[in-house]
Amino acid sequence: MASNDYHFITRWRVEATCEEVADVLKEAKELPRWWPSVYLDVKEIEQGDQNGVGRVVSLYTKGWLPYTLRWQFRVTESHYPYGFSLEAWGDFIGRGVWTFEQDGRFVNVTYDWRIRAEKKLLQWLSFLLKPIFSANHRWAMSRGEESLKLELARRRGGEEVTR
Repeated sequence: MASNDYHFITRWRVEATCEEVADVLKEAKELPRWWPSVYLDVKEIEQGDQNGVGRVVSLYTKGWLPYTLRWQFRVTESHYPYGFSLEAWGDFIGRGVWTFEQDGRFVNVTYDWRIRAEKKLLQWLSFLLKPIFSANHRWAMSRGEESLKLELARRRGGEEVTR
């Protein structure tokens, strides 16, 4: 594996149905609203088919480190409500696979993310700072789990949740 190649497997456990989780995550344009600690701007470039396959989305994201990323993704497969796959390009290139598995009243969410950093800062410094860049990703995904739980509560009409 090259120093600028990364493989992350993220696991979340949320009280929900697969449909609820899929409905939140399939609406990429809403990411800045409910996951604002990471998603600064999201634009849908192409709509895709009725299952979202072919949808192209442009994203501007950040973590806790002082850099931002501009990238795009295309939905390549949909297994609604059990997940979807995407290919990414821009400041990194690669593939992501979201999988949702019902477990009683919970959903086990897995995100398998294989990317190569293409942003010059990440390319040049990965050999030295890979553990820090990896920690940045884990921080961002941890915020995602927290934000997803808040969004699910909001959609169910729970009490107003403030950040």
